[in-house]
Amino acid sequence: MLRTAAVIASLALGVLFVLTLPGCPKKAVAPVVEEPIIVEEPVVEPEPKVTLELATVYFDFDKSDIRADAASVLNGNADRIKGAAKAMVTIEGHCCPIGTSEYNMALGQRRAEAAKAYLVKLGVDASGLSTISYGEERLVTQVEAQYDRNRRAEFKTQQ
Repeated sequence: MLRTAAVIASLALGVLFVLTLPGCPKKAVAPVVEEPIIVEEPVVEPEPKVTLELATVYFDFDKSDIRADAASVLNGNADRIKGAAKAMVTIEGHCCPIGTSEYNMALGQRRAEAAKAYLVKLGVDASGLSTISYGEERLVTQVEAQYDRNRRAEFKTQQ
């Protein structure tokens, strides 16, 4: 029995000894520092903004037909637009304040569409043209004797 007690005591001491020993030192893991990856974007030169001097065309009262004087103006505008390959042009239709707002919006749209159709007939690419009607919203004048200045289509280059 003494032997068994001695064996148990030896085992207990051995277990205590093992438990009191410091553990194996852990390997210190150095953090991995990644070098930043620099990706150079190609330098893209901004395209120059196309600004065209395009003339306004005028219409008769309650009409959207292209007049003879407007045809010559549109010929010049067509040449300028075709000379600027990437030009985007918005054609704005306008009216005088005679008539209802709804009627004038429709008339302004017909005027803008008539000007666009004429330019396309002259060889301007239709994909570079858009139309909008402002009806009587953007008057040049409110003097009744000068209402003819409100009956127009203006050409704006988009930036």
